[in-house]
Amino acid sequence: MAKEKILIVEDDEDIMELISFNLEQERYLIRKADSGERALQEVSKELPALILLDLMLPEINGLDVCRRLKADTKTQSIPVLMVTAKGEESDIVTGLELGAVDYITKPFRPKELVARVRSALRVVSNSKEETLEILRVHEIEINPMKREVRVEGKSIELTFSEFQILYTLAKKAGWVFTRYQIVNAVRGEDYPVTDRSIDVQIVGLRKKLGRAGKYIETVRGVGYRLKE
Repeated sequence: MAKEKILIVEDDEDIMELISFNLEQERYLIRKADSGERALQEVSKELPALILLDLMLPEINGLDVCRRLKADTKTQSIPVLMVTAKGEESDIVTGLELGAVDYITKPFRPKELVARVRSALRVVSNSKEETLEILRVHEIEINPMKREVRVEGKSIELTFSEFQILYTLAKKAGWVFTRYQIVNAVRGEDYPVTDRSIDVQIVGLRKKLGRAGKYIETVRGVGYRLKE
């Protein structure tokens, strides 16, 4: 039984072949692009189920590719898994803020890469199967079917990760989530993320929510909750 189509965006031929071989062993259908420009062209031809995206690319870098994908309603729901040799926290945080669902740094173990791909696809699949009811907490209205958030009737533009965090907190308003519980709820499994990346996204989320941002409370030494 054929599995989902995955687009690999990587300019290093050896790494491209390594990734392709291991995913094809799992019967995923592989498409390839060796630059940011070609990646966008491939996506315009046919939407993949997931994109493995290197950050260091010719023509258009990976972060800009991710930014363009998440700004387009046709492609914003495609899960993007960053693959990069740059372990710098700033790049990881930026990618997550733009809407990437996960990252893996080079060098990586093939089994770990395959596990991350499965996890990302499973999260997307599970979110589609959920009973997606509109949530209302204080002045905040969350429509998961449309991935739309309104505050006092005004539409608020959120990144993929910001929306997922808000939706997770809102489904259990009043519950306290640790940073890692938030990551697990948003991305599916244990995930080597730093505290800073969650904190940065919470700061951005509060800012976009305006006065309603005050309802996202910091529980010192524990994590965050959405006030009931």
